[in-house]
Amino acid sequence: MTSASTLAPAGTDAPDGASAPAGPAPRRRRARDHTAPPWYLAVPGFVAFAAIVLIPTVAGFGVAFTDWSGLGDIENIIGLQNFADILSDKQALGSIRNTVLLTIVVVVVQNVLGLLLALGVHSRVKSRYVLRAIFFAPMVVSAVMVSFVWKFIYNPRPDAGVNGLLGALGLDWLQQDWMGDPSVALWSIAIIVIWQSAGYSMVIFLAGLSGIPEELYEAAMMDGATPVQRFWHITLPQLAPATTINVLLSMTGGLTLFTQVLTTTGGGPGYATETLSTIIYKEAFVYGNFGYSAAIAVLLTIGVSIVAFVQLRFSRRKEN
Repeated sequence: MTSASTLAPAGTDAPDGASAPAGPAPRRRRARDHTAPPWYLAVPGFVAFAAIVLIPTVAGFGVAFTDWSGLGDIENIIGLQNFADILSDKQALGSIRNTVLLTIVVVVVQNVLGLLLALGVHSRVKSRYVLRAIFFAPMVVSAVMVSFVWKFIYNPRPDAGVNGLLGALGLDWLQQDWMGDPSVALWSIAIIVIWQSAGYSMVIFLAGLSGIPEELYEAAMMDGATPVQRFWHITLPQLAPATTINVLLSMTGGLTLFTQVLTTTGGGPGYATETLSTIIYKEAFVYGNFGYSAAIAVLLTIGVSIVAFVQLRFSRRKEN
């Protein structure tokens, strides 16, 4: 007598009360997030940034506490002596004054002029696209080339450049030695910077103007608002983010102004147009005082960082 097999045939259910044999669990592939690139793609850029910016910056902070001449090894660590010498250096203090004055003038005039240009070319004038290109063109030209062109414009001869134009208009009393007069040279440089950079501010303001909804102006016109009221209560508040960017860029550019000064006046006449950037350059590469130059650079870096931070906090609060 044969006994019945307890194994269920293939394709049939297991008997009641008996559990099906557990097979190997299928492997699940780990889901990959394809939205974020792998972190190691940023390694080459970070290495280049560290080699070009981070390491020299940290090294500069260290050199600021030495009397290194730029040649040979660093031998003496003098602590805060370089920073104390800055407070008694009339040339360094004068460069701070010049830098602050230039920055104030550049920030105010450049942004006001950039806003006026943006409002002008944003209107429905047929030549607005050509005007935008013309006003922005100086920004794409090298600052060195622009400075040399303006040196010819500022020719001190009474029959050349600006002086020749003033003479032709009967304004001989306004003729100046634009780069040789200590009372005028600093403002002559400010004009060069503003002329070259106003188009860049214009482009940023244009981006802000293009984002303002037309419905706001239509509603204000229906309520009887004048053009001045529309500008004051609609345009300016809506341009707050663009204003923040423009003020920050022009402020940092003014505080670190170098090329236009070195190319046109070299910091002269005397020290009338000396800025912090030109002092840093001369102390390091002309006089061989790398430690002192690094100390001034440290103060400039800290000053620019503080001013930029305060300006951003103030502007963001105004935007909100």
